[in-house]
Amino acid sequence: MTEKNQTHITEIILLGFQSLNYWKVVLFISLFIFYCVNICGNLLIITLVSFCKNLHSPMYMFLVQLSICDILLTTVIIPHTLTGVLGNGTVISFSGCISQWYIFGGSEASECFILTAMAYDRYLAICNPLRYSSIMNMSLLEKLSILCWALGFSITLVTTLSIATLDFCGPHIIDHFFCDLAPILRLSCSETSQVKMEVALLSIFVMIFPLGLTGASYGCIVQTILRMSSNVHRRKAFSTCSSHLTVVCIFYGTLIVIYMLPTEGLSLSVSKSIALLYTVVTPMMNPIIYSLRNKDVKDAINICRNLPLAQRGSLH
Repeated sequence: MTEKNQTHITEIILLGFQSLNYWKVVLFISLFIFYCVNICGNLLIITLVSFCKNLHSPMYMFLVQLSICDILLTTVIIPHTLTGVLGNGTVISFSGCISQWYIFGGSEASECFILTAMAYDRYLAICNPLRYSSIMNMSLLEKLSILCWALGFSITLVTTLSIATLDFCGPHIIDHFFCDLAPILRLSCSETSQVKMEVALLSIFVMIFPLGLTGASYGCIVQTILRMSSNVHRRKAFSTCSSHLTVVCIFYGTLIVIYMLPTEGLSLSVSKSIALLYTVVTPMMNPIIYSLRNKDVKDAINICRNLPLAQRGSLH
């Protein structure tokens, strides 16, 4: 075993979707379209919030952070995946594989915390509207944004450093389209139970704890909405958080299916299909949900569309 550990892998082959045969072209075109829609949609959100003064509120500032997460998450995975779809897999360096996992994991973890911060923002706006402006000020907004990113990438760094201490002596083939945690650990010839335990404990802080806070926030929001006497006020209050609630359900739904439910009985094709949901489809859906279900965003898009090109730099 000692002699075997002395040979470390330097490159990893990602098999991707080799079994699709003639459907590879269809998958390539679909992934390319989804990726373009994701990038354009999230860049649109970032641009609108940056230049439209009526969107300069904490909720939309958090939405910008969410869009940056989605762009990072898909950009670190999809371009490399596209290069391997039409071929017989793709080759990535071992350090590149670990880096891909780190950026992907950090983006996912940061998104968990950002969604929680957005839930807290909605809680203050609906349950404590008179003090909302004084509590959710620019200073708190900046601190929460920095905290979300710092926590997400710091926690992922702990796992990444633990992975780096393992021995990887082959095989050097991953039957997946990106370097996810479980496939990476399967390549190791070291004992990985300690790393898996560490990941399980950290996931409580990254997924369960934020989900609990988000659920508690919406529990208070629902109680406050039900106590409102006017149906008009109820509809208006619910409309301010319906987009965020939809995104939360989609985001955590896919994470729970792939990371928390048993996957032993799932085929590789099903596992890859589920992985496509949270790496491609979900990031693409976020800007669509916020643009279709949010009146302020739709108004900003209409204003931008109707303005002459020379005036679009000073939207208000």
